Amino acid sequence: MLEPRIISIGDIHGCSIALAALIEAIDLQPQDTLVTLGDYVDRGIDSKGVLEQLIALKSKCNLVPILGNHDEMMLHSRDGRSDFQFWLDCGGDSCLDSYGSTSKLNLIPPSHFRFLESCLSYYETEKHAFVHANYKPEIPLDQLDDHTLRWLSLRDYVPSNRHCSGKTFVVGHTPQPEVLDLGHLICIDSGCCSGGWLTAMDINTKQVWQVNEKGQLRAA
Repeated sequence: MLEPRIISIGDIHGCSIALAALIEAIDLQPQDTLVTLGDYVDRGIDSKGVLEQLIALKSKCNLVPILGNHDEMMLHSRDGRSDFQFWLDCGGDSCLDSYGSTSKLNLIPPSHFRFLESCLSYYETEKHAFVHANYKPEIPLDQLDDHTLRWLSLRDYVPSNRHCSGKTFVVGHTPQPEVLDLGHLICIDSGCCSGGWLTAMDINTKQVWQVNEKGQLRAA
């Protein structure tokens, strides 16, 4: 039997063709843990298809979905007109279009909202911690605020030190031209929805798979 792997995937942003191709390339096994780093929706053309794939993956491996800021905005869009408009202004219109209408939240299946509600703020293993956006070195993981976990860009703040837990953080949120590996922080958002790549990484071996928006695998 193959050893269980811990694989993480960066921001998907509605790129369902890329996600399907990446999952095929990884050749997921039931014993593998797949940590998705959030921002499943918005910007790309098929947020609906992304969420459908992720829900299906829950029965095929140990899926650990992290909540991204765009996913959070989608959840909050139900709270009132201003929250709904804020989400649209940040890319929610493309998400709603994938369900058939930019104006009708009721076209989104309840199961898709339930999936987002089930997403975690963070996940940790013995040596790694997974969050959507960022961390503060001196603040314990369970005390980090939502802004840091989901919104704080590496363009505004790059942690210069390893986290007080001693763990290496794996993040998305801030698109990079290539995987950014600082030793104490690894960012695997490589901008699939804007002409880059959807990246997956085996966290223990550092093997990387990358697929573009058209589903084409990047040559090693």
